[in-house]
Amino acid sequence: MGSIAIKLDSVTKQFEATDSPAVSSLSLDIEEGSIVALIGPSGCGKTTTLRMINRLIEPTSGRIEINGADVTQRPVADLRRDIGYVIQQVGLFPHQTIAGNIATVPKMLGWEKARTSERIEELAVLVGLEPSLLDRYPDELSGGQQQRVGVARALAADPPVLLMDEPFGAVDPIVRTRLQDELLELQARVGKTIVLVTHDIDEALKIADRIALLNVGGILEQYSSADELLAEPANEFVEEFVGEDRSVKRLQLRTIADLPFQRGPVVEATDGADVARKVMAEYSSEWVGVTSADVFLGWVQVDDLRPDVPLESVPRSIPAAQVQPESTLRNAMQIIMTSHTSVAVINDGGRFGGVVTLELIRASLEAETDR
Repeated sequence: MGSIAIKLDSVTKQFEATDSPAVSSLSLDIEEGSIVALIGPSGCGKTTTLRMINRLIEPTSGRIEINGADVTQRPVADLRRDIGYVIQQVGLFPHQTIAGNIATVPKMLGWEKARTSERIEELAVLVGLEPSLLDRYPDELSGGQQQRVGVARALAADPPVLLMDEPFGAVDPIVRTRLQDELLELQARVGKTIVLVTHDIDEALKIADRIALLNVGGILEQYSSADELLAEPANEFVEEFVGEDRSVKRLQLRTIADLPFQRGPVVEATDGADVARKVMAEYSSEWVGVTSADVFLGWVQVDDLRPDVPLESVPRSIPAAQVQPESTLRNAMQIIMTSHTSVAVINDGGRFGGVVTLELIRASLEAETDR
């Protein structure tokens, strides 16, 4: 277990003139450099919890620590300079350029212009912003671009902690998927401690190292890895929240590289029809894959084989569905189901790596379930 960056100890929040708490005696240990998702139904206190970490909301009772220090013992302004904050609607200043928005915290900290400019350029590269956008204003950018600016601004002073409140909720699904991927790539480089609020269980499963599932009133129902949440739901509430398709959801937590994939019915382009027929018989298949120097060329059907004709000269009429080793099993399953051969070819850096089938995916999941 890594060191604890954020600790919530029996934290409760009850707003004035309310009959019940928004958050009830919540305890969480969040490891340094990890991503934790807070998720649950409306009224579960996930955003309230997030805002108590940087004291936008003060807890009624309990203790919150960052790197072992009680957050209430630090001046609020100092605390927030060490915590990046990203919200759904981004909250960019419309009258400032993109560069000006990113420079907000460095200016507050009194950084010199040269240092600030260097940091702006560095962050633009880090979050994937074209340098030409730095002189534009927020309303000239797309939703996805604005969200990247919000992340860059939150990271400007290099804070150890990043809080994200529904950061991708206001963009369309295609952009959301791309931003999720970019966040994971960014985290691999910067290693921040990230607490993310989301209403989307698929987003939490994809992004988070651990997921805190809250019930109404901020009651913690389960705090675990995504895989454990799906494989071993703590109670009926968790089961209902994650949905009946838990097995399908688990497919997005595994990659092709996790499978003991096989070479499959494959021969070399210089082989003849006899070799191809023998391999087909071994696999009870009516088609065979053809490779040359470990590059996959395509599929040949049994009816296309001709005696004494090398396979490199036989028409390869069946296109190959291809996946990468880092592709999720969910993506692979979707590709396989639309493939003419019910098989996906693993393209490992341009070289043939083997084949994956639905049967192989199913067997892998069943083996894990039986453990």
